[in-house]
Amino acid sequence: MTRPLVYRRYGGSLQVSIPSFEVLVDAVKIPETQWLATACPLEGLHCDPRFLTFVDTDGNKRIRVYELRAAVEYAAKMLESYQGADAASDVLALDALSEAGTKLRDVAGILLETLKAGDRTRITLEQVRTSEKALREAGQNGDGIVAPAFLPEPLRSLAVKLMACFPEVKNRAGQAGVDPAMLQRFREERSALLVHLAQKGPVLAWGERSVEHARRIQEIRPLLDTYYLQCRLVAAQPEAVAGLKLEPGRVQGALGDTQALARVVSELPVAPPEPGGALRWSRLYRGQAFERLEAFRKDVSVPITGDLATLGDVAWRDMCAKADAILAWQARLETSPLRGLVDGLAAIAESQLEALEAACRADLALKDKLDAVDELERLILYQRWLLTFANNFISMPDLYQTKRRALMERGTLILGGRRYRLSVLVTNRAAHAALTSQGTTCTLYVQVVAKEGGESYEVAVPVTRGRSDGLPVGKRGVFYDVEGREFDAVVTQVIRQPVSLWEAMTMPFGRIGQFISKKIEGMAAAGEKSLDESLEKSYAQGTLAAPGAPAPAAGTPTAGPGGFIAATGIAFAAVGSSLAFIVTQVRSLTVFDVLSAAMIVAAVVMLPSGLLGWLKLRKRNLALLLEGSGWALNDRLKLTRDLAVLITRRPRLPKNAKVDRTDVLQSVLATAREDDEEEPRSMGTWLLIGLVIVFVVLWQFREPLIREACRRQWMAGATCDSLMTPGSSPAVPPAPPAP
Repeated sequence: MTRPLVYRRYGGSLQVSIPSFEVLVDAVKIPETQWLATACPLEGLHCDPRFLTFVDTDGNKRIRVYELRAAVEYAAKMLESYQGADAASDVLALDALSEAGTKLRDVAGILLETLKAGDRTRITLEQVRTSEKALREAGQNGDGIVAPAFLPEPLRSLAVKLMACFPEVKNRAGQAGVDPAMLQRFREERSALLVHLAQKGPVLAWGERSVEHARRIQEIRPLLDTYYLQCRLVAAQPEAVAGLKLEPGRVQGALGDTQALARVVSELPVAPPEPGGALRWSRLYRGQAFERLEAFRKDVSVPITGDLATLGDVAWRDMCAKADAILAWQARLETSPLRGLVDGLAAIAESQLEALEAACRADLALKDKLDAVDELERLILYQRWLLTFANNFISMPDLYQTKRRALMERGTLILGGRRYRLSVLVTNRAAHAALTSQGTTCTLYVQVVAKEGGESYEVAVPVTRGRSDGLPVGKRGVFYDVEGREFDAVVTQVIRQPVSLWEAMTMPFGRIGQFISKKIEGMAAAGEKSLDESLEKSYAQGTLAAPGAPAPAAGTPTAGPGGFIAATGIAFAAVGSSLAFIVTQVRSLTVFDVLSAAMIVAAVVMLPSGLLGWLKLRKRNLALLLEGSGWALNDRLKLTRDLAVLITRRPRLPKNAKVDRTDVLQSVLATAREDDEEEPRSMGTWLLIGLVIVFVVLWQFREPLIREACRRQWMAGATCDSLMTPGSSPAVPPAPPAP
């Protein structure tokens, strides 16, 4: 190593510092265990996609350690000066190339000359891509695949015909064309097809309609093969004729069922079997196959044999043998890829094929040159992005910066008056949420949708400051990507965790409040439902009761308004006794006692919750956020308090801004009230409120007031003793003796 590597601590994570490309050359040699990341997906990185494709040599859509090492080694080999790589420049100075990059220097000179560039000492990424695009559009791809558009007219039509016969091949520009392999296969298929076509005369014994006749023979073959077998059976055993006839019982049973009768008739021979093995057309049974056999006689049998009356067994077997040969010949013809060119196959001259092959060889001769253009683009992209990518893979200092964006960041979310700076792409929310829910970081899943209905994707956003209870599912905000484009944002899921220590301490009270609210709402709903059912039942019983029906027995309970009133009275009595007990217990408590008890209860609830919340906040880890998106990390990215401030911010008002604390609503309300009619107020309501307030005040100061009243002898001594707590009753002077 030329110089010792420096390791820096970022938020509790020890990472190697890579300030320059020279350091990067040494940094890639450290063990993989000291790399912050060992693999990452291509999707979700905001850098040139062509650069990622070049680094991903195995094409598995992921970048691994060995691929980044190979990319750095390649760039270090081709570059003599690392100045452009340190500046992350997409302009390659030709004198910065080493001896290994001589070929690239020559190609760059050719491209600059083609573009008629004024400065021949350097070449930009845009110039390389412009020249490469021009070469592609001119049909020069270097892969030996020539598109018909770049061929002269006599060869263009031939190329189109050949492309229609064989599987499509495309060049680097994505254009379909012909290549030497296609031409070679055409020659082979043409030779085989010409030999096959030479056999057409002997095989097609029945002329132009041979194939049609052969197919008709194959269709009727099962019927006639069966008939001639039956003829052989009758010739060998004449009494078998009776077995080929239908039994009267079967015919009688099928007469009422058309389908059953059709099945029975299908078992009959097509004609009476003859021992001589001849089929007499005049003796055909009028079964299901009668029309087919009659058409076969007229269209096939008579034209082939010339016999109008019969078709012998020998003639039938000869017809079947010829039909098999014809169909086999036709099947071979139909499997040939050149079957569409049969008529003009002989007219294709070998000179035309040689001209096409020459065009393919000319394009293939450009391969080295065009490959060098790709390598030149690769080197410029490596110079532009390698150092940046390494600082987001081997280490991640950009994640802890406010002026630079890490490559995995998608943008900034504005939601609920806060700015959430960190967001990563999510392709599978279920899998991502399953991983992040194992951690202790509050995470929002936000759907990002373009305002014009364009691209839509989902991001995961960590919440590191504020409170999480004000971020429900469905809350809307605005999302700005790294390029500054504005999108609509909707919260789709929340992994709820305490965001601050105060939220962790007060979270149990919120849960208790929610529990009590749900219980009260459930009890109220149940009571309302029970009351409705009771009233409905009472109404139904009163409506359906007969006028002369006897009254129920005296001891039998009846449902109705009376029962409901009795039940309500019992309920109020129970509530009243409970309130009386509570009042009796509270009478002996002072304000200090109540406040002390409340503070003790709050401390019992808040201190354990605060301790658990503090432990959770210390365990917050951003690595789960990236690992859910497909990253493989060696170390956890601890979410410290300082990093939390960077990720979630609430910007202050501008420096020169002034706050007018006048509530504009009050002035608007004052104007509105002048125009509104005064609403009547009930004096009884205000009097009741006043009495309640006076009662509460007197209750809080009851002991001093009672003590003063006893001291002034406004109440009897026995009354004072009963009202005052033991030890607090003042000494009442004795009454003067009676005269």
